[in-house]
Amino acid sequence: MEHKQDLMEKIVSLCKRRGFIYQGSEVYGGLAGTWDYGPLGVTLKKNIKDLWWKTFVESREDMYGIDAAILMNSKVWEATGHVATFADPMVEDLKTNKRYRADHLLEENGIDPKGMTVTQMGAEIKAHKLKSPDKNQLGDVRQFNMMFATQAGASGDSSATVYLRPETAQGMFVNFKNVVDSFHPKLPFGMAQIGKAFRNEITPRDFIFRLREFEQMEIEYFIRPEEWEEQFGSWLVRIKDFLTKTLGLDDSHIHEHEHSEEERSFYSKKTVDLEFDYPFGQKELYGLAYRTDYDLKKHSESSTVALEYLDEEAKIKFTPHVIEPAVGVDRTFLAVLCDAYTEDIMGEETRAYLKFKPQVAPVKAAVFPLLKNKPELVAKAREVYGMLKSELGAVMFDDNGNIGKRYRRQDEIGTPFCITIDFDTLENDTVTLRDRDTGQQERIKILELLSFLKSKI
Repeated sequence: MEHKQDLMEKIVSLCKRRGFIYQGSEVYGGLAGTWDYGPLGVTLKKNIKDLWWKTFVESREDMYGIDAAILMNSKVWEATGHVATFADPMVEDLKTNKRYRADHLLEENGIDPKGMTVTQMGAEIKAHKLKSPDKNQLGDVRQFNMMFATQAGASGDSSATVYLRPETAQGMFVNFKNVVDSFHPKLPFGMAQIGKAFRNEITPRDFIFRLREFEQMEIEYFIRPEEWEEQFGSWLVRIKDFLTKTLGLDDSHIHEHEHSEEERSFYSKKTVDLEFDYPFGQKELYGLAYRTDYDLKKHSESSTVALEYLDEEAKIKFTPHVIEPAVGVDRTFLAVLCDAYTEDIMGEETRAYLKFKPQVAPVKAAVFPLLKNKPELVAKAREVYGMLKSELGAVMFDDNGNIGKRYRRQDEIGTPFCITIDFDTLENDTVTLRDRDTGQQERIKILELLSFLKSKI
């Protein structure tokens, strides 16, 4: 456990030092559950989202993108049961009035809360005489609704109450009829969305794993009810492939966990989580849920619009069922970082580097002049840099410090290839190409450099 905690501290330190992630509102002491993505973090996050979108939307014929509003009519959340039941188990320190997740306190004391009801959690806390982190007596466990409420418009009464969405899914469900009317898709088909969601977490923790403001990548895949088991299994394979083959996560670090009836969300008939071995434990990364026809039916009942599908061949209308693959961008970002972080010995020194797959890396290549005080080398390096930058975009120019320090700096941010312009370059138009993982170097012609990099990234 000490080793894993040490790893987490190293990752958090690297993220701030190298511009991946900063504490939100840091100059004012921060705000719990909020983090800001720096220049490299923004690019890494975008790469993850772009790969997901390319895999599940652009490469398919049956997927339709949506970007729904964060603020929605409060009747949306009343209809789906979120106002009444979207809650986490909370327990309060009776002396300080600080509030904690009851299931987290049980976990921290070696008790597995999976499948427990609120009453059972309370009984376990009392049976083991658990105290708060401040060593005080705890109250009863109760449910705490996690939705952020706010006011829309000038009115101050309850009719102006709206919620920051706790999930992106409902924006797709309420647009079901719009997409069907606009594009006339044939079942099965899906709607996909990447966007912000908000949950008033009782105790945000574990860096960017549990946040109050986060980003989701979700799909609602509409199917005929008799197809659900086949589609569920097929989607499970697809999302595993995305995590391992596309993002490069280690397959041995990913585990399936099927929810018990007590664990499942109120809308789900079957849920399987793909959990990842984070330094702080095996936790949910990707969720796959069979939501049946719950959401579309609830919105049909509560609104004036029937959210149904017309089978033109059979001449019947029915409510499609839904398979939902959903993943957090931030949790995926953290998983990619954790698996990429590597230490080895190079040149008799310990080296820390991020072993990203090249397509994931925020910087694809770095260009160096061997010496920054030789104008002819700098000019040639700038020429090569400009050529690569215009084609690849994610290329960095670095002339600060000696070559060894530049290599270490690029290794630490996960740059797959470093290109050095030296005096031989001026003679024969070849450069030194260094591989991040092996440290091996080779000479390559400038004319072949772009095609080589494109083949790797």
